[in-house]
Amino acid sequence: SEKLYTVSPGLVNGLQARTFGVWTLLSSVIRCLCAIDIRNKTLYHLTLFTFFLALAHFLSEVFIYHTAALTIGIMAPLMVASFSIMGMLIGLQYLEVEALSQNKKKN
Repeated sequence: SEKLYTVSPGLVNGLQARTFGVWTLLSSVIRCLCAIDIRNKTLYHLTLFTFFLALAHFLSEVFIYHTAALTIGIMAPLMVASFSIMGMLIGLQYLEVEALSQNKKKN
């Protein structure tokens, strides 16, 4: 939390830092499960949502709450979330095409 919330570090306490850590662990587990079962559409959408949530969180901390500055500590998760969203949206198209081809084979 000290590397992320550099503008107002006094606003971040231990409870918030631990909650952020648990969120990070939970989103990591979801993302690993998606990597294992990439064709599970529900899990894929949930994983995509975690990246949108992360992007919204970091952007709000910089531009709305002003607790973080655009340093490398914030830019790194912003870039990871942005590139992951783009990659997953492209991958979502392939999942849709694959599901359609699976349905045609069944019929």
